[in-house]
Amino acid sequence: MTTTTARSIPVDATLFRQVFRRHPAGVAVVTADAGRGAAGVTVTSLTSLSAEPPLVAFSLTGTSSAWPHVRDAGTAVVHLLGAGHTELARTFATSGIDRFGAPTRWRRLPTGEPVLEDAAAWLRISIEHRHPAGGSHLIIGRVEDAGIAEGHAPLLYHDGSYHAL
Repeated sequence: MTTTTARSIPVDATLFRQVFRRHPAGVAVVTADAGRGAAGVTVTSLTSLSAEPPLVAFSLTGTSSAWPHVRDAGTAVVHLLGAGHTELARTFATSGIDRFGAPTRWRRLPTGEPVLEDAAAWLRISIEHRHPAGGSHLIIGRVEDAGIAEGHAPLLYHDGSYHAL
């Protein structure tokens, strides 16, 4: 293993991305509707913060087309993707397309949020905090409702590709 000594200059964005390409992460899609129609984005930054109260966190870049929707929405839905959801992850990671058009299967929860039909699990959250963090925003949400589909192995993102366990 190659290691480096302490640096006196900041780590540049390219090296930072290369380091995190070696860190596998679960894949999620966050959806919201702030009154301008359904919006969503693929994220790999999801983490659980607390079980009591149930809190989750994720980040979105400020340039994401979904950021204005999450910024203005009071609620969102976080979908955990399973091994069979690679195309869904790619769809919500692609800019400039109708992410909710066919073949994406979705509906609205009784509370109005867009929810993906095929997710391995989902969490409806009330957004409690939005913190600027560099060029991104850290979003913290309280889990208000959840659903689980049985029989899904997880979808992971590692070294620029999706993988199943």
